[in-house]
Amino acid sequence: MAPVRVAAVQLAASQDVDANLAACLRLIDEAAAQGAQLVVLPEFCNHLSYYADRAEAHRIATRPGDPFLSAVAERARKHRAYVKINVTHAHPDGRTGGTNFMFGPDGAVLGQCDKQTLMGAENDHLDPAGEVGPVLDTPLGRLGMYACMEGVINEVARGLALRGAQVLLNSLNSFATDEASLHIPVRAAENKVWVVAANKVGPLLPEEHLPRLSAALGVPAEWLHGAGESQIVAPDGTVVAKGPRTGEAVVIADIDPSLADDKRRPDGTDIFAARRPELYAPIAAPPTGRRHGSGAETLPVAVVRGDTATVVRETARAAAAGARLIVTTETDPTLLAAALDGTNAHAVTATPTGPILVDANGELAHQPVLHPLDHDDLARTVADTPETPVSSPQSTQDRRGEEGAVRVVGLPWGRLAMVAGVDSIFPEVFRLAALADADVVAVAFEAVEQWELSLGLAERAAENRLNVIAVAPVEQDSAVFALSPDFTLWTAWQGPFTGRISHPVVTTVPAGQVSGRADVAPAQAANRQVSRQTDLVDGRPWRLVQALTER
Repeated sequence: MAPVRVAAVQLAASQDVDANLAACLRLIDEAAAQGAQLVVLPEFCNHLSYYADRAEAHRIATRPGDPFLSAVAERARKHRAYVKINVTHAHPDGRTGGTNFMFGPDGAVLGQCDKQTLMGAENDHLDPAGEVGPVLDTPLGRLGMYACMEGVINEVARGLALRGAQVLLNSLNSFATDEASLHIPVRAAENKVWVVAANKVGPLLPEEHLPRLSAALGVPAEWLHGAGESQIVAPDGTVVAKGPRTGEAVVIADIDPSLADDKRRPDGTDIFAARRPELYAPIAAPPTGRRHGSGAETLPVAVVRGDTATVVRETARAAAAGARLIVTTETDPTLLAAALDGTNAHAVTATPTGPILVDANGELAHQPVLHPLDHDDLARTVADTPETPVSSPQSTQDRRGEEGAVRVVGLPWGRLAMVAGVDSIFPEVFRLAALADADVVAVAFEAVEQWELSLGLAERAAENRLNVIAVAPVEQDSAVFALSPDFTLWTAWQGPFTGRISHPVVTTVPAGQVSGRADVAPAQAANRQVSRQTDLVDGRPWRLVQALTER
């Protein structure tokens, strides 16, 4: 396939619909002048996402064939370009959506879809989608559309990629700086697709209200602006072009969409063929609204790796120094239990068949590998998964999650899940852990690609509100991803607002260092409200995830 020139446009919008349209047209022209064949604009281009009530949002929204959409269609036709835009849109049936439109080179609407997961006050004014968005087969490649909050969780982008999209187009209206540093690029890497993401700049709320809203939220007014950094990301997670933090910009790159057809890791694993949709059914189940009681506020943890003697020695030292949970590379569980003698610590160690949890008395639980790379191992795993027993110190009445693919063990400080090796690259596994009410996830893995630690495990913590303790061989970095109580604009912040709404606190244990320690916060896993009326886990589009749960 010949290279395709794509553009992500970042702009500011106000409550002046005509001025917003003029900005959109001007920047479409600028992108086309630079040779862009596909132009992506931000979310809510027609009006600030700020309304007195649902009726006002419906009244101001675009309508089929109105001057706003017609003008964008005309620009697409004039430049013979594909243009993706997101607006609040009044549907003929009376609903109001956060709607993506794709206009083709002839100006016709090639496809449209509403946002599936709404953020905060959007729930007051808009209606969520009732169906998945299309995958558009065009001469430029197969294109999928989504918007903002849909990219803070994994299901929407995952579903589009599973249905064949090569290029995902994300329109954002976000003040969060961790969109650019985490949520945007991880969707490319975990699905091996291109992502073209266009974010807003400028105030996201009416300027005359900024002082009042800033004071009410305890957030400096400058942080209530769009975070910019629109970007184009390759299928390996590399950001090939990125815009500035502030100010209008047209971000341009030449891409080869066909690269997204190769879903293999360097070790030969096809990350889509290796999926096990039969295990992911809980993702499509209705939310129960149940959450277990909060775990401990602080849990001292450690990662330990190296040869057997080193792991046993460092595990004993960490436990004696107060670590309650130690995650190690592969070591004889009996030796680890001996190293914990006289302490109340637990250890998780890797084994060829999956991680094992031990305490000073011996083995407590085993988590089988769910996505083995060898076909014979897969056949054995499929046969064994339903029947594999799990022992646990918790009571029989409190074993929710243990009978699922991801087993959760109740411990004195909270609820632990364990993830084995290659399972760590599948976002579905961590979603299952969150649905089983885990607070902490222990991961023993070996990174095959750079993104797996820096983006993948950080995102698993962020999108599920899970503390993640990840140990890799001593030749690689390991890390602890701890949940912060400073989470969203809707909770009181203990420290200064940084613009990062869900990114975990990362403690890296660099390559060559045999051990490292950190504190995690099991209690924070109970708070999944990324914004008012928006739950990271229960708010997933569970009705629309058939692409994830069906082969």
